[in-house]
Amino acid sequence: MSDIFDELQWRGLVAQTTDGAALREALADGPITMYVGFDPSADSLHIGNLVQLIVARKLQRAGHRVLCLVGGSTGLIGDPKPDSERVLRSKDEVAGAVDRIRQQVASLLDFEGDNPATMVNNLDWTAPISALDFLRDYGKHFRVNAMIKKEAVARRLNSDQGISYTEFSYQILQGLDFLHLYRAEGCTLQLGGSDQWGNLLAGVDLIRSAESTAVHAMTTPLITDANGRKYGKSEGNALWLNPDRMSPYAFYQFWINLDDADVIDKMRVFTDLDRAAIDDYARQVADEPFRRAAQRALAAEITTLVHGAAATTAVQAASEALFGKGDVSALDARTLRDATAELSGGEVAVGTSVVDALIAVGIADSRNAARRLIGEGGVSVNNVKVADEGAELDADAFLHGQIALLKRGRKHLAAARLVR
Repeated sequence: MSDIFDELQWRGLVAQTTDGAALREALADGPITMYVGFDPSADSLHIGNLVQLIVARKLQRAGHRVLCLVGGSTGLIGDPKPDSERVLRSKDEVAGAVDRIRQQVASLLDFEGDNPATMVNNLDWTAPISALDFLRDYGKHFRVNAMIKKEAVARRLNSDQGISYTEFSYQILQGLDFLHLYRAEGCTLQLGGSDQWGNLLAGVDLIRSAESTAVHAMTTPLITDANGRKYGKSEGNALWLNPDRMSPYAFYQFWINLDDADVIDKMRVFTDLDRAAIDDYARQVADEPFRRAAQRALAAEITTLVHGAAATTAVQAASEALFGKGDVSALDARTLRDATAELSGGEVAVGTSVVDALIAVGIADSRNAARRLIGEGGVSVNNVKVADEGAELDADAFLHGQIALLKRGRKHLAAARLVR
């Protein structure tokens, strides 16, 4: 337990703390109880949430107790956005999203064993509180002059739209969560993303005021690319953990295509690989970048963490089949659909000649060009070379009755989709 805080810092998982030295000491003297919370603002967690779950996972493995909070009540209100009022979701929508988030978290933390994590829902303790009790017992500890200094609140107050009291009260609700878990569970550490720092401090200050004691808050850094661009819902490029939002294949390919300048830092964050292994991958990036060994290792590790080993095996087989010499006919229908979703292509019918199909999917711009490519031995259908310029696509060419893969050379791949 003594070195867990140092490991988190080395991995780049610590952005802010209320008191780093005191937190290091508390973790070393532990075990402590900590919590991390997720509001159901969408029906899936994303890569930023995964960072917090990875920290919670490491703390749990180091012997600390983890509470995972789903925001059944805070999700009904919504953390203030800096630019506009949130559209309130219905109670049924929020409840459904809560259930889906519970399912995602269940695969990332250990809820059994000798030190099980505990799932909690803040609706359980906030729903029974009356408006008068809320104002008397909790609101009295908050000072408006401090609340309006929170960045998102300040920006909204200075806008034409302003901010509703509903969203303004969000920080009280989140502070109430920490106070409740402190009293009920002995929780002394709240973890969140660095954009939640103000809300975390609200809980720390509330406990100090109500209980005359000090507790800890820690944030993880926002996940950005090598150029500092954030991945997230607000940027329109969120990396979702729900396979219905982002397929395991697309998820895997994102990490495979990671920039060399970015891969080692992400390897520290998202894997359990030790320093020696990561240092070796750093050497390979420097000496043999064309092998992309670090990207392949990272993609396998994080895809397995999020989607499981079977999904990783399937997407690796799909990558090999599409861009190597694997058997594309062995791919299941879901993996085939996911793997070809971003490919260029066109609709063709059974009986279409390969020449016309090459034109339809954009590989060739004329029949003469298509025939020349076939004559040169540069065309394959489903990884089988085409030698006959008069060849046609029969029904069996469309894998799972959906797609025939046309390839020119090794890299130029397109999807001939069966017309309906």
